[in-house]
Amino acid sequence: MITVSNTAEPLKALSEEGVSVWLDDLSRKRITSGNLAELVERKHVVGVTTNPSIFQAAIGSGEGYEEQLADLAVRGVTVDEAVRMMTTADVRAAADILRPVYDATGGRDGRVSIEVDPRFAHDTAATVAEAKQLGWLVDRPNVMIKIPATKAGLPAITEAIGLGISVNVTLIFSLERYREVMDAYLSGLEKAQAAGMDLSTIHSVASFFVSRVDSEIDKRLAKVGTDEALALKGKAALANARLAYEEYEDVFAADRWTALATASANKQRPLWASTGVKDPAYKDTLYVDELVAPGTVNTMPEATLDATADHGGVHGDSVTGATPRPAPTSQPSSGSGSRTTRS
Repeated sequence: MITVSNTAEPLKALSEEGVSVWLDDLSRKRITSGNLAELVERKHVVGVTTNPSIFQAAIGSGEGYEEQLADLAVRGVTVDEAVRMMTTADVRAAADILRPVYDATGGRDGRVSIEVDPRFAHDTAATVAEAKQLGWLVDRPNVMIKIPATKAGLPAITEAIGLGISVNVTLIFSLERYREVMDAYLSGLEKAQAAGMDLSTIHSVASFFVSRVDSEIDKRLAKVGTDEALALKGKAALANARLAYEEYEDVFAADRWTALATASANKQRPLWASTGVKDPAYKDTLYVDELVAPGTVNTMPEATLDATADHGGVHGDSVTGATPRPAPTSQPSSGSGSRTTRS
């Protein structure tokens, strides 16, 4: 049984609304210092996501990696092999810290994601081989392999799910691609079922990117420059995400899903990624407060996690049947505890 201190009430409220709070960061220091374990205990963190940029920053700092780097240098390993050994070691250790959450939630949470080599993004066979290799190297049941939602990634998702590998589909921006991702997931479950696998052991999330959408659309609106265009700034990402949730509800209410659900399959949950605001004019918890819906995941950089714990405005479901929201407000004055966060 996981017990969590009630020291972050907005995060507690978020969890109670059915949103799983995941941390979008990992480093050796975070693991060895006990920080990750503390976030699980005190801030309702029930999962971790990583990506090559996160590991580049962590390993680039050198903190905590000195001994392993020295051993790898003595062995004369390549840079690629050294990076693989260090990142999989971190993911393995984080998975061990989160294992009690994984056990308590039946595999729904307690997950740690690691991404396939981005150089394979347009190579289906290499992506599948990399997914298998990463799963073998980490060797923990709560690892989740990140596969990008490229055209080549779609059949790789189906193949990996069909092999029983739990997948975090990353870099989803459009509704059209999101529908293709869900189709790839269902096709994978059907393959796994045909192979006689236990579908209840396979989990997946679909990472729908948020703040980057506003960054791009806001730039285009600024170029238009009219009052009407400027009034739309900061609204595209939330609208896009809410439409994505509607797509999710439609797909996982259809007959095709129902047939898989009877075999104990798990829904592929929407995951809100890139939830640190890019524009300092927007409230720093915008993409948390306004994307509360049951059965979702919100993966946050630590600054966004801290901001939500301090002054998040979680007031029930803000996605399903949500009424039009006011334009994002400016940051509160200094001393309010609010700050701009980035992801």
